[in-house]
Parts: sequence; C-alpha cells; structure tokens
Amino acid sequence: MSIIALTELLGAPVLDSSGTHGGRVREVALTPAEDSALVSTLIIHTKKGDRLLPFSAVSSINGGIRTASVASKWASVDGEGLFLLERDLLDQQIIDVHGRKVVRVNDVDLHTETTDGLVILKVASVDVGIRGAVRRLLKGIVPMAALRPLLQKLPPRLIPWEFVDLIETDPARRVKLKISHDRLAKLHPADIADIIEELTPSERQAVFQSLDEEIAAGALEEVRPKVQKSIVESLDSERAADIVEEMNPDAAADLLADLPEERTSQILQEMEPAERDEMTELLEFRENTAAGRMNTEYLALDSQATVTDAIETLRNFEGGIETVHTIYLVDDRWKLVGAVPLAKLILAKPDDKLLSLAIEPLISVHAGAREKEVTEVFDKYNLVILPVLDDHGVLTGVITSDDVISLLRAKL
Repeated sequence: MSIIALTELLGAPVLDSSGTHGGRVREVALTPAEDSALVSTLIIHTKKGDRLLPFSAVSSINGGIRTASVASKWASVDGEGLFLLERDLLDQQIIDVHGRKVVRVNDVDLHTETTDGLVILKVASVDVGIRGAVRRLLKGIVPMAALRPLLQKLPPRLIPWEFVDLIETDPARRVKLKISHDRLAKLHPADIADIIEELTPSERQAVFQSLDEEIAAGALEEVRPKVQKSIVESLDSERAADIVEEMNPDAAADLLADLPEERTSQILQEMEPAERDEMTELLEFRENTAAGRMNTEYLALDSQATVTDAIETLRNFEGGIETVHTIYLVDDRWKLVGAVPLAKLILAKPDDKLLSLAIEPLISVHAGAREKEVTEVFDKYNLVILPVLDDHGVLTGVITSDDVISLLRAKL
C-alpha cells in the first residue's frame, strides 16, 4: 500500500492501452451512492475535450496513469452522481467530527493498492495543514523529487476520511450524492452548536435540513439567539415547526418570541394542535418572568400516588432529562402539595406513598417573579429545579438549572 496526494495525481499524463498519450488527469471522482471512499472515475482532459475513464480500467499510476482501455473509447463527461475531489473538496470547508470543528481542505491523501492486477485507489484522509498548502503552492515550480524532502519535514495535519462530514448546500445534489450528517448527529448538541456557528448561513441551512428533528432541536437550543433566529428564518415553515416541536417548550417559546410576528404565526400554524396551544400559552407570558422562562414538561402525580406509580410514569416520560430530578405531587385541582427527589425512590418500597417521601420546605416561585428573584432562589437553596405556580398555587411549569445558566449567559 502506498500514498499519493491528490495534488500529485492532478495533471498526471495518461497513456492508453497502445501506449499513446491520451491526455492528462483533470479530476478524480467518487460515486458516494456506491462507495464514499473508493475512487470510481478519472476525468481526463484530451484534445477532443474531457472524457471519463473508469478507474477499473487503470492498470498503473506510477510515473503517470496507464490504462487497459483505448482513448477513443473513453466516454464524454456526465458528472451525474459524481463527487469531484478538486472541485468539491479542495479549499472547501468540511466538518471534522473527531476534532469537533470546521476546517478547510488543502489536499487529499489517497491510498493505492494492487489486488489481482487491479489498482484500487481510496481516499484515506484530508490534509488541513501547512504540508498540503505548500505542496499545492510549489507544484510546477519545484520538481516533485526536490519537493518531497521538504514536505517530509513539515508536520502533517490529517483528518481520517471516516471523521469527515461534507457540506453540500444544494438539496438536490445532496440527495443524489447521499450526503448526510450521521457522524455529526452523534456529537453532543453543544458540540454541534459550536460547529454550526462556524458555518455560513447557507451551510447552516443545509446541515439543519438533513439532521433528524430531535438532533436539530437539541443543537438549536445551544446556539446563540441571533444564530437561532437566522437558522429558523432560513427553513421552510413545516421544517421549522417540526424542529421547534422537539425543543424544550421554554426554549421554543423564547425563540418564537424573537421572530417577526408573521413568521411566528406561520410556524405555529404548521405545529400539531396540542403543541401549538401550549406554545401560544407560553408566548403570552413576559420573557423576563418566571413563567416566561419555565418548561412545561415535568413529572407530576396525584398526591396519593405510590412509588410504583412514579416508576411507571418515569418509564413513559418523554421530557428532557434535566426535568426528572424531582416528582411533584398535586391535588385534584393541580395545586402543588409536595416534591419528591428522584433519589428518594431508590430505597423506598413499591407501595410507599410518595407524600411520605416529600421534602421540606417546599420551595416554589410565582409565575410573575422577575428573573433576578428566580436566580436568587436558585442560589439561596442550591436548587436543580424550581416549580412555578400561578396566583392560585396551581403548578404551571418548572425552571431548571439549565434555564438559569442560559439566562445568566445571555446577560454576559
């Protein structure tokens, strides 16, 4: 197995089966729909124009490309379904999912091997360091034989191909090339958000179009409000609604409140009735109050419920993990009467009443409380979660420590 740089391969002479000079390599192409790493085609610049040479017809690449086919048989160029390494990769931004950052490609390292007389060429890594930049800068100026010793002294900055996520802003081409962001989706939402903020607006839109709604929602909650607004405004209303529905209600309400009224109305119209009603209610609260910051997804049970009831409720709970710290107990009018930390269930018996496990004092905050009061209560009692009550003591939502951190960050 040996390595050849894309820069070295481009411009290499091509000899056909008769030994005749057929042209020079203009492009190296993958067919992502078939294999995302295997070089499938070379585009050869000939006297009669550009021609396609299937890489399966290549017998050698040492000292130039040698092929078993006749130049006259090479087909005219049809780039449908092809990803061109020079055009689509060199100098382009890509996502390094291992390093959790956006980088620009200077060159591409290709692995070559010969099996049963057939030459196989695969993308091994992308070079994002000075070595690749120098190689391209000095190509054609300094002979390759003299350039190689210099390149060996330069530290490589390589990203393995399996850690690369491509960015394609054209939706139709993205589908044809089967470019997705499955690798990116496995990162923590905060890391995805950091990456998103490094991209251009069109690139952000392309990424959010291909991410699963739940993943997209988690990432959207982590980006700065200005970027949030830009992303949502770039998406069609149906797609935006699908993502907003997956967000924590308080974060979604804050986002929609920052959008123009007409845009908010369009998104609400595309939401499911239950989610739309909940969001409309939250939007009525002032943003700088407890109610404006609260999350309406929380754990609440009847005051007569048992530990068994609590465990069953936990199994079916679909809210965020930050809200499962405490189970709240309410009466038949939904007034708050108790709070049971999740940790207390561990040593309790299945038939124990939850009310017997409730902690004192029962800390809460009024829906109209200002943000300053909310943060002071969290600090005074070292809280992780805080229930929000209306004028009648009815439980209307909760504020989590994540909400408070977001609030404080917004004021920095």
